[in-house]
Amino acid sequence: MSIADKLGTGSSFSQVPRHRSARGRAKAVTQGDVPAYELVRLQLQETSPTPLNPRRNFGSDDDLTRFGEELRQVQLAACVAVTRDAYLALWPDHEPRIGSALHVLVNGERRYRSAVHVGLEALDFVVRDDLAASREQFINHLLKENLDREDFDVIERARGVQQLVEVCAEKSERGARSRAAEQLGRDRSWVTNQLTLLDLPAELQAMLSTKSLAERDGRVLARYLKENPGLDAAALLDHHQQVKAAEAGAKEQEKAVLEAARSAQDHAAGLGLLSADNKLSEPDGQLVETAQAPETLSADNKPSEATTSGEASPAPMRSGQADTEPMPGEGSSALPSQRHEHAEIAQGTTEQQDRQPRKLPYDDPTYVVQHLHVKMTTADFAQGARAWLTVLRTQHPEEYQALLLELAEEKEQA
Repeated sequence: MSIADKLGTGSSFSQVPRHRSARGRAKAVTQGDVPAYELVRLQLQETSPTPLNPRRNFGSDDDLTRFGEELRQVQLAACVAVTRDAYLALWPDHEPRIGSALHVLVNGERRYRSAVHVGLEALDFVVRDDLAASREQFINHLLKENLDREDFDVIERARGVQQLVEVCAEKSERGARSRAAEQLGRDRSWVTNQLTLLDLPAELQAMLSTKSLAERDGRVLARYLKENPGLDAAALLDHHQQVKAAEAGAKEQEKAVLEAARSAQDHAAGLGLLSADNKLSEPDGQLVETAQAPETLSADNKPSEATTSGEASPAPMRSGQADTEPMPGEGSSALPSQRHEHAEIAQGTTEQQDRQPRKLPYDDPTYVVQHLHVKMTTADFAQGARAWLTVLRTQHPEEYQALLLELAEEKEQA
C-alpha cells in the first residue's frame, strides 16, 4: 500500500467530507472556508469550447495524441469554464453554437481537444461564473492566458485584441483601445500595432502566423500599406525585399568601410617601421627622412657647406674618414674668415628651412599614408581613413565600388 493510501485511511482524513452539498458549499463560501470555486470533474461531452477563442492552431494530430496521453496519466492544470446560463447571459446568440453543453470553456481548449482526441471522458475543471460578470471581463481572461503562450502566433493574438477592443467599444467607442490596453496591462500603442496587422492581406497574415515573416516587418508593411492603400500582397512583398536589400547593402558597405580602414591601418603600420637611425622605410627598401636631418659637422665642428646650402649630402663617411679627408672648402688651408662665412650661410639656410617646412610629395600617395601614420595617433588615423572613404563613396562612387570589390576579392583569397 502506498503512503498516499495509508494517509487516506487515517482518522483525520476520514473525517474530511469528500463531497459537499449545495447548501454546505454555499455556507462554506460565505464563511470563507473555501473559495467561490473549487475543482470539479466534468464530462467532456457536456462541455463546449467558446466560439470567441482567437486560437485556431492547436497542434498536429501527433501533438494532440502526445498531450492527450500525458493527460491520461496526470492533469497538472485544470481547465476553466463557466456555466451555460452565465455564458448565454452574455452571448445569447451563441446558443446554437454551444448546443446542449452545460459548461463553456474559458481556458484550456487545447487540453480539451487533446483529451477528446485520445478518447478521455472527463477532465478536472474550475467553474468560475465570476469571470462572466461582463463581456469585457470574459474576453480579457480568455485572452490573457494566450498572451503568455510561446506558440500563440501574432495573428491569433491580434484577433483576440480586436475582440477585446470591440467589446470595450460597446460602452463607448471613444477610448476603447485605451481601456483594452489597461485591461491587458499594455500600452495603447501596443494595441494599435496589433490591430494594424489585421489590415494586411491574408497571404501576409499567413506568413506572420507561420513566422516566415517577422512581426516587426509586418508592422512596417502595415504602415506602408496605410500610406499606399490598394497594394496587394505581391507588391508589399516586393517592397519588403527592396527594403531588406537596401538595409543589407548599407550594412555591407559599413562593414567594408571599417574593414578597409583597419586594412589600411595595418598596411601602413607594416610599411611604417622605423629603421635604426629613425628613417622611415619605404616599400622598395629606400630610406626616407621623417624629419629634417641634422647638419653635418666637419672635423673642426663647423657645418658642412654642401649640407647647409641645401645640396644633397655626401655619402656617409667611412670609419676614420673625418680624420684623414677634410670636407670641401675646409682643411688646413681654409682661412678663419672663410670658416665664419660658411657658418653664417649655414645658419641662414637652416633658419629658412625652419620657416618653410618640407612639403609632402602628394604625387606619392603611399608616402603620404606612411607619413600620416607616423605623425598621427591610431584613433586619428582611423578617423581620417573613414573620412577618405566617405569622400570616395560620395564623390567618386565608381572608384569606391572598385575598392569594395578589390577588398572583397582579397578577403576571399585570404
